[in-house]
Amino acid sequence: MDKINSHNQLDQKTLTKSFHRWFWGALTCFSQEHMQTFGYMASMLPILRKLYPKHEDQVKAIKAYTAFFNTNPMLGTVIVGITASMEQARADGKEIDGETINDMRAGLMGPIAGIGDSLIDGTLIPILLGISLGMSSGGSPLGAIFYIIAWVLLAYFGQRFLYFRGYKFGDQAVSFLVGKQGAAVRHAIGTVGSMVVGGVLASWVSVTTSLKLTGANGKVFLNLQDKLDSIYPGLLTVAVTFFCWWLMTKKHVSAIWTMLILVAVALVGVLVGFFNPGLSY
Repeated sequence: MDKINSHNQLDQKTLTKSFHRWFWGALTCFSQEHMQTFGYMASMLPILRKLYPKHEDQVKAIKAYTAFFNTNPMLGTVIVGITASMEQARADGKEIDGETINDMRAGLMGPIAGIGDSLIDGTLIPILLGISLGMSSGGSPLGAIFYIIAWVLLAYFGQRFLYFRGYKFGDQAVSFLVGKQGAAVRHAIGTVGSMVVGGVLASWVSVTTSLKLTGANGKVFLNLQDKLDSIYPGLLTVAVTFFCWWLMTKKHVSAIWTMLILVAVALVGVLVGFFNPGLSY
């Protein structure tokens, strides 16, 4: 490929267009075979068109982005920014080829996914949901409105910051994300995320039983929930939580099937009198 001229250097408009394509289309044509590959390619098209005026050079460059790619879509923005920086260096004649870029992407997918899933899915979202649930008490719509606005603002400006930070630091960010410091960050975030999920679970999830046994005189001689509370308050909640964890972690059951199993268990429990939904007809 030809070396680019100075007027083909990446400008703010091109980088912003690339970022917007990732923000809106990271999961474009998402499938189990390709995951985020096509969304990544779409985000790189403005970069390649700017750096390589010749169509044949664009075709050669885009081949580096046909490989499988999947990571946390929010924090994965930093990888796209790093790639834009490396692509500019490649087009400028530096010793960077498509294989080098692919090695970088493959090396960062896992660490970024680990950090992102713990920080975003395991920490940030539960915190926002916890605040929103508190604001929604009594049927108020403020909680839902708060969540939508807060999430959109954090997602957009957070990803924008990461994109341009990754572009600024380029391949220098790789050593941090995959090195000892990155491992320490992932461990710390994972610990905090587990604490947050546990707090949300204790505050908003409650599983109780309505099973009561009565004697011949009609008096209740066994209230199962009272007995369980005297032994271990919240035991059923913990049991259901570990059951879901076992299904998804050990048996690799999807979240959708896990929810369907819980619905089936709840239905059977209501029919046999173990659960009481508190509905009146």
